[in-house]
Amino acid sequence: MCHISLRRVLCLFVVLVSLFETSLAAVLAIDYGADWIKASLMKPGLPFDVLLNKDSKRKIQSSVAWKREDRLFGTDAANLASRFPSDSFSSLKLLQGAPYDSPPVSYFGQISTSDVFKSPRSMVSLRRGDGTEWSTEELIAMQLSYVKRLAEDTAGEPVQDVIITVPPYYTQFERDAVADAVEISGLRTLALINDGTAVAVNYAMTRTFSATPEYHVIYDAGASSTRATLVSFASVEDSKTKTPYTQISVLGVGFDRSTGGTELDRRLREILIDAFINKHKRDIRKEQRGMAKLWKEAGRVKAILSANTDATATVESVAFDIDFKTKVTRAQFEKSCADLRSRFVQPIYDALASSGLKLSDVSSVILTGGSSRTPMVQTAVKAAVGEDRIALNVNADEAAVLGAALYGASLSRQFKTKDIRVTDTLVHEVQASYFASTPGSRTINSHIFPRNSKYGTKKTLTFNKRKEDFSLWLDYKSEAATGFPREILQAQISGVAEALTNLTEGGAVDPVIKATVALSESGFVSVKEAVAYGETKPSLAGESEVVENGEKGPKQAALSKDTKEKGDTITIPLDLTIVYSTLSPMSVAEKKMARDRLRALDTMEVSKQVREEAFNTLEGYLYKLRDLLSNGPETPFMKCSKPSERETISRKVADTSAWLNNEGEAADTPTLFEKRRALESLERPIVHRYKEIEEFPEALNNSQKWNWSTRLFLGEARANLTAEAAAGVPSKWTVEELDALETALKEHEVWLNDGVEKQKRVKVNEDPAIETKDMRSKAKTLELHLQRLVRRRVPKVKKAPKSPEADEDGESNRTGGKQSGHDEL
Repeated sequence: MCHISLRRVLCLFVVLVSLFETSLAAVLAIDYGADWIKASLMKPGLPFDVLLNKDSKRKIQSSVAWKREDRLFGTDAANLASRFPSDSFSSLKLLQGAPYDSPPVSYFGQISTSDVFKSPRSMVSLRRGDGTEWSTEELIAMQLSYVKRLAEDTAGEPVQDVIITVPPYYTQFERDAVADAVEISGLRTLALINDGTAVAVNYAMTRTFSATPEYHVIYDAGASSTRATLVSFASVEDSKTKTPYTQISVLGVGFDRSTGGTELDRRLREILIDAFINKHKRDIRKEQRGMAKLWKEAGRVKAILSANTDATATVESVAFDIDFKTKVTRAQFEKSCADLRSRFVQPIYDALASSGLKLSDVSSVILTGGSSRTPMVQTAVKAAVGEDRIALNVNADEAAVLGAALYGASLSRQFKTKDIRVTDTLVHEVQASYFASTPGSRTINSHIFPRNSKYGTKKTLTFNKRKEDFSLWLDYKSEAATGFPREILQAQISGVAEALTNLTEGGAVDPVIKATVALSESGFVSVKEAVAYGETKPSLAGESEVVENGEKGPKQAALSKDTKEKGDTITIPLDLTIVYSTLSPMSVAEKKMARDRLRALDTMEVSKQVREEAFNTLEGYLYKLRDLLSNGPETPFMKCSKPSERETISRKVADTSAWLNNEGEAADTPTLFEKRRALESLERPIVHRYKEIEEFPEALNNSQKWNWSTRLFLGEARANLTAEAAAGVPSKWTVEELDALETALKEHEVWLNDGVEKQKRVKVNEDPAIETKDMRSKAKTLELHLQRLVRRRVPKVKKAPKSPEADEDGESNRTGGKQSGHDEL
C-alpha cells in the first residue's frame, strides 16, 4: 500500500517539461544487479514508473541464455540453466572489471556452471557449449540491449541516454567495464550513479528538510554485496537565485563485497547438497545440471524461509534419475550463516567511522535490497542500530532505479524536476606517482584524492624542475579490492623541452609543467590536460608580445596569454598519451568489433523471426483456404467463385501443403513468401468480387449524391448569374465555368448509368462491370470541380478613380480623403 501511494506522490512531484529549443528525448535508468535488473523510463507524456518486461513484470532476471540457436533473456533464460547449463549465464555482475585471478572470479566458479577463461585483457570471458566465446562486457551488453528494446517499445522512439547504478566501492576498472557494456549495447552513458546515492535521491523527492542537516543510513543488502551509505539531507538557499533546494551529501560509505544474497543462496545449496549426498551416497557436485537445479531450488527455499520456519525442497530428477526431497528449517539455515551476521552489520559501522558521526546522530537506517527482507539480516541490523531506527519507507526493490531516473532527468535538458543537488564522494584513495627529475632517483607519491573526496573536483600538480618528457601514474594508495591492481593508468607527457624553450623565448621566467587530474561526477579519475606554464615580468610584457606575434613556428603561434598586474601568463598545451598497463578498458576497435558481433546476432535473430513468421503465415493461410473450400454453399467465397476456380485452388493447396511438410523446414524466407503469393493470386479475384458486392451500394449512393448536389447548384447558380447581370453587379462565376461543370456532370451521369446497367447483368461469381474504386474516383473529381466554384468569393467592386478636377482645386492629399467622406454623407 505504501509503495503505491509513494509512486503516486512521486508522479506529482516530477513535472516533465519539454524545452522547445530541443527535440523530445527519453532517459533510461537501469539498476543492474547480480540477480535482477530494474529499469525506469523518463519520457515526456509517459507516466513515471518502473519499466515492465514482456510478461508485465516489474523486474527482469539478470540472465542471458541460448536454447540451441534461440537467445533468451530474463526468466526464460534463467529457467534454461537446468537444461542447458553451459549455455546459461547469470550473476555476471560479479565478473565486471574483475581480473581473472581475483577472488570474485573464483567465487563465481563456486556458484555457476559456466565455463570461464582468461581473456586477452586478463579479465574474464565465457564459453558456450558450442565453443562460441563472449566477453563479460558483451554478455552484459546483450542484457542492456534487451532492456533498451523494451524501453523503445514503450517510448515509441529510439532511446539512447542511460544512467546506470553501480556499487559505491566499484573501482575504475569496474566502472570502465560498465561503461564499455553500455556502449556496446548501443546506449550512451549519461552518468553512473552509486546505488546508495540513487536511493537517497528517491527518498528526498517526496520529502522536505530544514536547514539543519538530517543524517540517514541507506542500508542496501543486495545479491552480490552489502553497502551502507551515510547521507545528509538539508534545505539550502542558492546564493545566486535565493531559491531553496535540497542538498544531498554522501558523508561515508561502508561495504562488504562478498556478503549478500548470493552467499546466502550458496550456503543454502550446500545444505541441499549435503542432504542429497547423505541420503543417496552419490556426489552431485560433478553434475552440472543437478547443481543448476539445486541452485534454483535454493533460491526458492530461501524466499519461503523468509516467511516460514521451515520449507520442503523438491526437485524432480535432480541427477542420476533421482527425485530429491528434503526439509530445511530456518534455524538450520541461520546456523550455517551464523558468521555472516556481523558481516552484514559491519558496513554500517564503517560508514559511521568514515563520516566521523556517531550512531546517535543518525535519524534512521533505511533498508533496501532484496536480502534486507531476510529475517536473519533484519534481526542483525535491528540489534546493531536499535529497532526504532529501522525505516521501511522506500521500496526495497525499486528505490534505486527510481532515484537514478530522477537524477538522470535532472542532468538532461529535456526535463525539470524538484531541485535536488547531490554531492557524492570517493571510496578509494587515489595518488599520483612519478619519478623525481634526477635520473635514477626515487619515486614521488602525491596524495591527490583522499577518501571522501567530492566527485566533480580537480587537482593541479605543478612540476618545477621538469626539462624533458616524463610519465605520471594514477594509482590507488592501497589495494582497492583483493586481487585488483593498484595502478589505474599512466599518462605520458611529451613535448616538454620544446614548450619550455618557447616559453623562455617568450619572456617567461622560471616556467613549469602543470597537469590537471580530475575526479568526475561518475567516479572516474583521469588526467585532463598537461601544459607548460610561465609568467612574464611586467617589464617584459611588451617583449613577450613581440615574441608571440613573431614567426617562431607552430608551437609559438599557439601561445595564449592572460594579462595580470604582475605580468602575462603564457601556457602551451603538451601532448598527453594515456597508457593502460594493467586492466585496460576496451579499445575503440574492440568495442566496434563487439558491437558488430551483437548486431550480427540481432540481425540473424530478426531474420529467423521473419522466416518463422513467413512459415507460420503460410501454414495458417493453407488452413484458411481449406476452411473456405469446405464451408457451405451460402458463404461469400462459395457464392462468388466458379467451380473451376475452386478446383484450381484445391489442387494448389494440396501441392503446397505437401511441399511445406516435406521441404518447408529448410525453405528460405523468399520461397515461403512466394508460395503464399501464388495462393493469394488465386483467391484474390474471388475476394475482390464479394468485396465489390459489399461496397457497391455505398459507392453508388455517394456518386448519386454528388450528381444531385451538382445539379442543384447549377440551377441556383444560373439563376443568380442572370439576376446579377440584370443588376449590373459582378458574379462569382462565368457562363463558361458553369457550362464546363454541367458537361462534367452529364459525362459522369452517363458513365455511371451505363456501368450500373451492365452490373445488373453480371453474375455474383463474375468480375464486376464497374469498379467501386472508379466510382469513388470519378465522384471525387466531380466533387472537387463543384467545390472550387462553391468556395469562390464574390469579387470586390472596384472604386471609381478620382476626377482630375479634384486635384486642381488645391486640396492636399491629407485632407482630400476626409473631405470626400463628408461629401458622400
